[in-house]
Amino acid sequence: MAIPDFQKLMLPLLKYYADGAEHTNQETSDIMAKEFSLTEEERTKLLPSGSQTVIVNRVAWAKAHLKRAGLIEPIQRGVYRITDQGRNVLRQNPTRIDLKFLDQFPGHREFRTSTRKVVDSQPTTNDNDMTPEEHIAFGYQQIHQELADQLLQKTKECPPEFFEQLVIDLLVAMGYGGSRLDAGKAVGRAGDGGIDGIVKEDRLGLDVIYVQAKRWEAVVGRPEIQKFAGALQGQRARKGIFITTSDFSKDARDYVSTIESKIVLISGEELANRMIDHGVGVTEVASYVVKRMDSDYFTQE
Repeated sequence: MAIPDFQKLMLPLLKYYADGAEHTNQETSDIMAKEFSLTEEERTKLLPSGSQTVIVNRVAWAKAHLKRAGLIEPIQRGVYRITDQGRNVLRQNPTRIDLKFLDQFPGHREFRTSTRKVVDSQPTTNDNDMTPEEHIAFGYQQIHQELADQLLQKTKECPPEFFEQLVIDLLVAMGYGGSRLDAGKAVGRAGDGGIDGIVKEDRLGLDVIYVQAKRWEAVVGRPEIQKFAGALQGQRARKGIFITTSDFSKDARDYVSTIESKIVLISGEELANRMIDHGVGVTEVASYVVKRMDSDYFTQE
């Protein structure tokens, strides 16, 4: 069964609290995971931020809405129980509790007023099924993917000399190549079949990395990687990076996992993502910091 959205969790949550006992956040999340027969993979699936599991995040937001409606109440940090109003709702035997249902309660309507404009402005019809963190993550992923597509397309349209320059800038931004001047001299100067350049692994030059850069449309197959690996052996080199604007065949990827030399393959998609991550060919437009209340700050010793 797929991970339920936070609205589908509301009624099962309230029924779980019906015993009148005090329940912790972790206990509640575990029970909901069992209630919806989630697999281990679904239980451990993280938000894109990696800060929290999806099920824990959705249970937390379901509880937040139930609390605003006055159906449950916090007893202490991370511990909730049902209220008299919550029991009255269960006595009505509702078939579903969702945002529309909870809007009958003034506290919830007031809570929703501040967020409704943002939610209603989103383009998809199922936005109310997403938590605020998921809204942010979903929007960020869309922007990131569109930017990556634009970068890759632009890179393919540029002349080979510019691609060489881009590779230099990226490697330096990632911490390789020594100085910008060192990397500029090294990449594109080797001219030894299958090798386009050599860069320092670190700023001290304790080891070197051989580079091959292909601005291609066609998929890079095993023969090209074998040629590169042979060139590395000819130089008694142990490490190499093969960068392309296209992709690698399965045979090519399988091959690098079986040889002694360490060769990292960077496809066009990975190249664009690394450019975004390391600030190459992009500029920052806006930055948002998501904060959470620090409950420890309010705890008096």
